[in-house]
Amino acid sequence: MNALTRLMTSGGAARVRVLAGAGVLALVLGTAGAYFYFSGRVSTDDAQVDAHIAPVAAKVGGNIAEILVADNQVVKAGQVLLRIDPRDYKAHLDQVCAQLAAAESQARGADAGVPLTSATTASVTTAASAQLAAAAADHERAVADFERASSSELALAKADVEARRATADRARADLERMAPLAEKNEISKQQFDAYVAAERVALSELTASEQKLANAGKHAESSRAQVQASQARVEAARAALAQATANRRQVDISHAQAGTASAAIEQARAAVTAAQLQVEYTTISAPIDGIVTKKTIQLGQIVQPGQSLLTIVPLSDVWVTANFKETQLADVRPSQRAEIRVDAYGRSFDGHVDSIAGATGAKLSLLPPENATGNFVKIVQRIPVKVALDHAPEGYTFRPGMNVDVTIFTK
Repeated sequence: MNALTRLMTSGGAARVRVLAGAGVLALVLGTAGAYFYFSGRVSTDDAQVDAHIAPVAAKVGGNIAEILVADNQVVKAGQVLLRIDPRDYKAHLDQVCAQLAAAESQARGADAGVPLTSATTASVTTAASAQLAAAAADHERAVADFERASSSELALAKADVEARRATADRARADLERMAPLAEKNEISKQQFDAYVAAERVALSELTASEQKLANAGKHAESSRAQVQASQARVEAARAALAQATANRRQVDISHAQAGTASAAIEQARAAVTAAQLQVEYTTISAPIDGIVTKKTIQLGQIVQPGQSLLTIVPLSDVWVTANFKETQLADVRPSQRAEIRVDAYGRSFDGHVDSIAGATGAKLSLLPPENATGNFVKIVQRIPVKVALDHAPEGYTFRPGMNVDVTIFTK
């Protein structure tokens, strides 16, 4: 009996030692396996499906005349969602189109006036120049005639009068001296008659010379009047030429008016383009493929420019934004394999790291924390990581905001 007990006791101790060794080995292997399993990956449950959600807003104001979609309806890019009453904008478009037509008509008139004004101004300038040249030539001739009449002819006439007067005086004196001698018969009657005839001839020649002097004076006065008249014509021609030269500015004015008319056309065309855009903006279409969400409008409602009408949520172009602790990102790199487990479906999908944000989520928040004053408590920050799906999941819909778990394989 004692021998049997000792045998059983020794056998149990051996089994205990074997079991203990196996347990230690299993613990070591499990610890090593867990280390190798978890050391090559990082995980987080702070992750959600994300997408470029497109808010649809009104570009023009007015009454909503037609709504063509309902909440949660699937739409395609370019599909008409709603229409704003376009009548006011079409009336404005007609108005600016009429203004454009008027501006084009004015421009045609201004363009047509430029060559006419240029030709007329050139013709008037040429004629004025010719008139000035002719007037100047006439004035020169009048001045020369006046100088000749006042200097040469008049001086000669005066000298001739003086000479004739001296001759007449001498003839009269001779006659007066000979008259007593004739009465005493100291000279013959024939000699006395010769003295009488000489006096008459001298007086006649004096009268003729005085008439020539008077005529020379009249000619000088006439020449002076012609000089004054020709000078007046020269001044008038100069004034006409100056006016014609000044009229050249009208050509510049015509060019400026044509340029202004062209600018008015461009302005009117811009107004037409803006009015056409406003008419187009009354029809609102989907910017992307997706589902209509957050529709806040009703038929007949008056909306304002910039007012949010609804939101388009895409379901094809989606990704995952995973917020990892900063201590987890030491080995995370773009293109690393990732596993995405969606809570809604209870299964995993393949993906990869697309990019890592440049700052922490807290730094990018609306009111980032300020740690410069007060007590500071160090908190592990989280950095957003964009994880893209490798393939579009068939039969599954990833909706923005859905919770997921993300594991990134760093080795």
